[in-house]
Amino acid sequence: MLRARVWLTCAAMLDPVSPVLVEPCRIGWEAQKRQVDLVIERPLKGAELLLRMKGWVTVDVAQANEIFAKHGRLKLLDERELVVECEGPEQLVDLERELAEAFGDQVNLEYDR
Repeated sequence: MLRARVWLTCAAMLDPVSPVLVEPCRIGWEAQKRQVDLVIERPLKGAELLLRMKGWVTVDVAQANEIFAKHGRLKLLDERELVVECEGPEQLVDLERELAEAFGDQVNLEYDR
């Protein structure tokens, strides 16, 4: 299993950025007839974090998510850093090639070569 950190180009500054989860998502409830004192905290999944980058990065995140899903699996490493996991080096090379064809230099993967 190989992991690579995902870097995207920021739409505002045109610098490479990698989305990180700063704190878990907090979900609560409002009730019409009573107070509900329940809050659930949970981290986003890798694909959820990527899809929330829509408009903040220069690539179509839905299309990027489809490409990542074909070659590997997006996840949050240590519930913080967005990485893609691939079965082996061939899948990682194929993923990089398809990302380059679709987005040029707007998406990069960082891993030990």
